[in-house]
Amino acid sequence: MADHQDLGPAAEKAPTGRTFILKVFRYDPEKDENSRYQDYEVPWREGLTVLEALFHVLEKQDSTLAFRYSCREAICGSCAMYISGSYRLACQTQVADAKRGNVVQVDPLPHMTVVKDLVVDMKTFWQNYERIKPYLINDTPAPEKERLQSPEQRKKINEMVDCVLCAACYSACPSNYLNKDYLGAYALTKAYRFYIDSRDTAKDERLNVVDNEFGVFRCHTIFNCAEACPKGINQTFSIQELKKAVVKRKLGFGPR
Repeated sequence: MADHQDLGPAAEKAPTGRTFILKVFRYDPEKDENSRYQDYEVPWREGLTVLEALFHVLEKQDSTLAFRYSCREAICGSCAMYISGSYRLACQTQVADAKRGNVVQVDPLPHMTVVKDLVVDMKTFWQNYERIKPYLINDTPAPEKERLQSPEQRKKINEMVDCVLCAACYSACPSNYLNKDYLGAYALTKAYRFYIDSRDTAKDERLNVVDNEFGVFRCHTIFNCAEACPKGINQTFSIQELKKAVVKRKLGFGPR
C-alpha cells in the first residue's frame, strides 16, 4: 500500500463522545467460508470522509482491513465502493452524508468477485477497456507541435473525459453481471469519446469494435449506469449515439 498521511489523530479531533458505527463488509476467500460484517466505533468530526474513517480503522483498530485508494481527490476512481446503499467514491463521501441513523455501511462493489474485504477483482473490467483501444488513432502525418482542437470540438468530449474508470457503472449494470463479455457502459463511453474526437481518424475501426452483440446492442437502456456514476456522467447518451452511428453506417451513410 502506498505511503499516506496518518489520518488517525485527525479523526480523533471529534467532540467528546461523538462517535459513529462503521459497518464494514469482511471476507477473505483464502480463510473465510462466509462473508460477514464487522462493526467499528469511529470518532466523528466535521468533514470526515468515509475513506478517512477506513484509515482510522486500519491504523488504530484493525490492520487486516483491505481497501483500495490512491489520489484521494475523486480523480483516480480507486476507492469506489457501495456505501450505505449507493455507489460512491469513499474519498469524496462525507460521513455526515452517508450515515443512516448512526451507522455507515461499506460494501465492495456488488456483482464483482471479492479479492479481500472491499477489494474486488478488476481483471475483466480492464480487459474490456483495452478492447476499445482507449487512445487516439491518427494515420495522417504528425504535425510539428500538436493536433489542434477548437473549443467547440473539445466541448463534445468534455463529459466522457470526466469518467474516472471507477467501475461503479460496470458493477451496477445487469448486462455486465449477466454477461462478462459485454463491453460495459464505461468502455462504450470511452469508445464514443474517441469516436467523436476531431483528432481521431479511426471511425470505422471504432464502430467495428462496438457493432456486435457484446457492444452497443447489449445495452438495454436501464440507466443504472447513469444513476450509479459518482461523476454524474450519462453513459447512456454515449451508447445511444454509438448505436445511431452504427445504424447509419449499415444504411450506407458511413461514419460521421
